[in-house]
Amino acid sequence: MPRPRVHDLDRLLDAAERLVVETGAHGVTVRSLAAAAGVSNGTIYHAFGSLGALLARVWLRAAGEFLDLQTELADQAEDPVEAVTAAAGTPAAFADRRPEAARLLITVKKEDVLGPQVPEALVADLLALDKRLIALLVRLAGRLWDRRDAQAVEVLTTCVVDLPTALFRRAFTAGEPISEASRARLAAAVRAILLLPPPRKD
Repeated sequence: MPRPRVHDLDRLLDAAERLVVETGAHGVTVRSLAAAAGVSNGTIYHAFGSLGALLARVWLRAAGEFLDLQTELADQAEDPVEAVTAAAGTPAAFADRRPEAARLLITVKKEDVLGPQVPEALVADLLALDKRLIALLVRLAGRLWDRRDAQAVEVLTTCVVDLPTALFRRAFTAGEPISEASRARLAAAVRAILLLPPPRKD
């Protein structure tokens, strides 16, 4: 069987992404995915080796694209507070471009997508993404407070990860666009948090 072409693989990943959002990761089977993508079961196994590897690729693609955009938006801002605000608002900006991928990252638990069948090579890729996010938070903390310690990074994690998830989850779960009011509330909350410097470790 010839290896599927790149655009065919993207179509498979797109179909899997939609299914995960609609049914949850546990609801995706090789048969349901093959039907949704219009391919044979064999095509899926030939391209990815296993359903677990395919779902890991779905998560990696979405998370990688998200982090690329988040880094781009943060780096475009000259003011460090606005850089953090831009990083926090990335889920809404990403949803404007890739709504299903954004819903996947916000509404589906990472652990549900990444099961025990994830190949070792993909585990390394996932760890690399985590390191990229931490590096971004450390860089932002350096710009804001000239600090790179855990307390500073924790404050930025609240701004960039926790707040957007809390404020946007309902809209993402319902498949609705993120309102301008929600985006403005998030920006105001982030700016308010950044008025207080992070505590120092005793």
